[in-house]
Amino acid sequence: MTAVEGLRAPTGADSRELDGRVAVVTGGASGMGLAVAHALARRGATVAVFDLAPPDAVELASTLAVDVDHVRSVAVDVTDGDLVDHAFAALLEERSRLDILVNAAGIAPPTPFEDITEAEWNRVLAVNVHGTFLCCRRALPAMRDGGWGRVVNFSSTAGKTISTAGGAHYTTAKHGVLGLTRHLAKVSGPDGVTVNAVCPGLIDTPMARGLLPEDELERAARSFPVPRVGQPWEVAELVAFLASDRAAYITGAAIDINGGDLIV
Repeated sequence: MTAVEGLRAPTGADSRELDGRVAVVTGGASGMGLAVAHALARRGATVAVFDLAPPDAVELASTLAVDVDHVRSVAVDVTDGDLVDHAFAALLEERSRLDILVNAAGIAPPTPFEDITEAEWNRVLAVNVHGTFLCCRRALPAMRDGGWGRVVNFSSTAGKTISTAGGAHYTTAKHGVLGLTRHLAKVSGPDGVTVNAVCPGLIDTPMARGLLPEDELERAARSFPVPRVGQPWEVAELVAFLASDRAAYITGAAIDINGGDLIV
């Protein structure tokens, strides 16, 4: 490689850089997951939204501003291995490839530690960690077969410290996502597959607004170096970058996007 070649971005590093790629976004019916689906579709990817209650394909295509042939809307509980396997198998049978997996499905009950039941503890870890495991387990072989893949897992600022709104189970789960991400990055890199995590802070989503009253949300945001609440599209742009050829040399990373709320 010449010095000049080393300065050039990969061909296609533009608004259609994901043309021909097939992506799965879990939790893609709302919040940051929906913003990610929009960002990937805008760059040309066919996007399959896996969610407990997704919109129908026509409504999803309208929301994402793409042709209905470029979206799939799949009702699936990511904690159910059989449902996950079936959803991926159907997509692979239809499209014969899978290039991008974004694990954005998550829940964050604010239950105080002493009030967390065993059932609630198990459910939070099931959605946030076990669901990520099940989807990665099904997606990675297809990516390896294709010699190219991008996995982006959603952790959180809570994955690097503790959650100030979600409970101890949420903090535990998001730390677990980082461990899984690092392990998969180590074993998948030689096959052309990168695995990274994003760690959002306070983002303006229905989940965040369900955890914190608006005045408390705004008061917290004013204390950040960037004194505002983050927007879902900002997280989605980071995810889209990690899903592209431009991020080919990034793997095993846990990238903060929190307005400086946590600086480590």
